[in-house]
Amino acid sequence: MRGWGSGLIGVIIFSASLPATRIAVTGFEPVFLTSARAVIAAILGVVLLALLKQSRPKAMDVPPLLIVAFGVVVGFPLLTAMALQYITAGHSIIFIGLLPLTTAIFGVLRGGEKPKPMFWVFSGFGGLAVAAYALSQDAQISVQGDLLMVGAITVCGLGYAEGATLSRRMGGWQVISWALVLSLPIMAAIAIVAMPNSWSGISPAAWVSLGYVSIFSMLVGFVFWYRGLALGGIAGVGQLQLLQPFFGLMLAALLLGEAIAPSMVAVTLFVVSCVVGAKRFA
Repeated sequence: MRGWGSGLIGVIIFSASLPATRIAVTGFEPVFLTSARAVIAAILGVVLLALLKQSRPKAMDVPPLLIVAFGVVVGFPLLTAMALQYITAGHSIIFIGLLPLTTAIFGVLRGGEKPKPMFWVFSGFGGLAVAAYALSQDAQISVQGDLLMVGAITVCGLGYAEGATLSRRMGGWQVISWALVLSLPIMAAIAIVAMPNSWSGISPAAWVSLGYVSIFSMLVGFVFWYRGLALGGIAGVGQLQLLQPFFGLMLAALLLGEAIAPSMVAVTLFVVSCVVGAKRFA
């Protein structure tokens, strides 16, 4: 139960990431937002590793850590920040329903898992539902934004699967902390180059959102999430990701005042049911 409780806290923290990013991009460019959040989280990660006197990762662990950094430190934050310039947070959250699926796919490719045939039936229906919904919307829905979200979910699934595999021998929070440390030099350089010319026009809400995605989405959420995976099991606790779209839709409506269309809720429910079925046969 400690594992499930910790994993649920992680999912709730992650659920606010897209609404917070939506607010943050009103004041910061996506490249600066991505690099700045990584730098802030990396500094906190360095402090955490030093205080708890963690040993350096082995040479064999560095390539997987770089993949984790590419997926969840750079790829997902950057692509979602770019996507949220074109689509609403509520619309983007639909794609989060596919995150357990992409994680499972990379579990097959990277971990050698062999799901049953029915797994791919459910996963195929889920993917088709998302594609059909995106294509059925009016001109206000951006194809570019949807494609960026597909890319974000893909690289995030890769980062989750690689991190889950690596956490079995390193520990969950250590994985994200070392991934942040490895990305720190490059992300710090990018943050300096992409720094805004003026800070005066940035709203307090954008600053608060930057702080949230830096501290909670980039580090604290992973501490709870990977701890949950370690205590409760990757397959079992991973089911909690299915709740993320619902939490995210509620937060988008409450924090941003975005209208949540009934069709959007229906598609989210269908996608989640498909992922539940796919997980049953994984």
